[in-house]
Amino acid sequence: MSIVHLHLLLNHLPVVGIVLAALLILVAWMRRSDELVKVSLGLIVLLAVVAVIVFFTGEPAEEAVEYLAGVSHDVVERHEEAALVATVGMGVLGAAALLVLFWFRRHIVPRALVMTSLLATLGLSGVMGYVANLGGQIRHTEIAGGGAPDNDRVDDHDRR
Repeated sequence: MSIVHLHLLLNHLPVVGIVLAALLILVAWMRRSDELVKVSLGLIVLLAVVAVIVFFTGEPAEEAVEYLAGVSHDVVERHEEAALVATVGMGVLGAAALLVLFWFRRHIVPRALVMTSLLATLGLSGVMGYVANLGGQIRHTEIAGGGAPDNDRVDDHDRR
């Protein structure tokens, strides 16, 4: 497995994982479950580590595709810039989650912190989704708006 494969394999984890973490925090908040809050925060720490790995494998992935036909340098650059913002956000959220886990290891996490974590996680979910969409546009024309040709469709003009 190359570092490019590693990038493509791992990049889905923070995107899907942050949504799962948000859902877990929401359930934890509704149930007033401190254990589930701490599991959610642990997941965020893990996702932050994975996000950093994904970011640092992005440059080799860029080098592997930048000269391929159909790859837009502008799309790759937009993806890279957005990925930096998302990675910094994940890093900050992961560090904060680790701090909360350490600080409240023997105590209940205050509900205000749980709600703050939920809001931050939801916001970061949107950012991660945007980064994923930009990344998909690099090699998926159906996402980029070009659309794949529909070979099964025949216009009336073609029937004549």
